[in-house]
Amino acid sequence: MVNLELYRVFYTVAKCGSLTRAAEELYISQPAVSQAVKQLESQLGVPLFNRTHRGMELSVQGGKLIFKQVEEALEILENAESKIVEMGTMPVGTIRIAATDGIFSHLLADKIVEFNAIYPSVKIELVTGTSPETLMQLKENKCDIGFINMPIDDKDVQFTGTVAHLSDVFVAGGKFANLKGKELRLSSLQEYPLIMIEENTVARRALRTFLDTLGVNLNADIEVENWDLMMKFARKGMGIGCVPREYAEKYLESGELFELDVRPALPVRGVGIALPKFVPASFAVKKFVDMFSRDLKK
Repeated sequence: MVNLELYRVFYTVAKCGSLTRAAEELYISQPAVSQAVKQLESQLGVPLFNRTHRGMELSVQGGKLIFKQVEEALEILENAESKIVEMGTMPVGTIRIAATDGIFSHLLADKIVEFNAIYPSVKIELVTGTSPETLMQLKENKCDIGFINMPIDDKDVQFTGTVAHLSDVFVAGGKFANLKGKELRLSSLQEYPLIMIEENTVARRALRTFLDTLGVNLNADIEVENWDLMMKFARKGMGIGCVPREYAEKYLESGELFELDVRPALPVRGVGIALPKFVPASFAVKKFVDMFSRDLKK
């Protein structure tokens, strides 16, 4: 196995031309420098220096043959080391962010724009998938940070906190205006066409779990894979959608959708930050997480 320290000593002696000066630069004793040179010469089977009254000169048959390659190799290693150190102290490199379409569109888009304005040298890659898929991406080191619809319990990733709360509500467009302001029981919604997010999502499972505690069964007439499509169908009168109020605010304020007064109200969910459990977060990832921590403290 290559002993890099022996080559580092060789390079320093060659550069300084003296065992004494090399020892001073390396902060080791002169005998230690001399011993390292002898050990490397023994390994390579050739003398690397000519010992003269002027100091240490590279030998033609040994030292001069390898000096340039050793210098280049040490420079490559120093550059690699500097990049690793830089990643731990400066926002550089790439951040791979994983989340659902809804979280990207409604919770992360503005933060990503803000982060890019502050740290333009950091490349941002977006990995889209369901929350269970995001967890798998984290475990397989295919992303650096994940934003997960809660509740999810997985001890193989590191959860660092909740960055947003989601209040699921039932919304409808003008076609169902007769329901506006009317108190409705959850069970009565089955009398109307329902638009729901697809089955393999945390949001749908959370809804089903809550309904089961009430003994209520609501079947979807239309299933969609994202919230934007659901809200479009609801605005067009195709049915009553179940969507986080935070995602529908624009249409609720404009009057294109209205919120049904459904009793009991659905429980509030959260969106959490998850990081790989055994991979240290880069400085850039820490700065991105800090943006959410700062908002939570306000």
